Amino acid sequence: MYWYNEPTRWHQQDGTITVTADGKTDFWRVTLHDFIKDDAHFYYQEVSGDFTATVKISGNYATLYDQAGLMVRERETVWLKCGVEYLDGVQQASAVITRDYSDWSIVPLRDNPRSIWVRVQRSGTAVEVYFSRDGTDFTLIRQGYLSAAPTLQVGLMCAAPQGDGFAVTFQDFVIV
Repeated sequence: MYWYNEPTRWHQQDGTITVTADGKTDFWRVTLHDFIKDDAHFYYQEVSGDFTATVKISGNYATLYDQAGLMVRERETVWLKCGVEYLDGVQQASAVITRDYSDWSIVPLRDNPRSIWVRVQRSGTAVEVYFSRDGTDFTLIRQGYLSAAPTLQVGLMCAAPQGDGFAVTFQDFVIV
């Protein structure tokens, strides 16, 4: 796997990847806030064709927009990020699809669970985003067009747009 914007602190051991997201980092393009950020952390591998990627995420979310999850990326202007994003003191199951402009959809997880599982499935040009509280029963929260590129970068993402950073743990990351 390779880093795009390697974080200052991270560690990998026995299927667990622990990252401290550097502060003031994000992936975002233009919409509403009229800025472009492409400096968050992305640990990826290249994947061709259709796939399903799944990971368990546990984070110490504390500051507005702290986020962690999966990313699927073609280039700076075409990507998907999904997972947990912290908003108004509540974790949100979140999905952003960017094709020149970023959009954003969220589902509140009002009990702020210790961990959630996130899954992305690619089928042709379409992607679907799911989340689960137990790693078994997954709920679809987003479907959209992403890219016709035959090969995409797929992996783990985290960012701390407003804060000084936070710790996140990724477990059992798998792509099939």
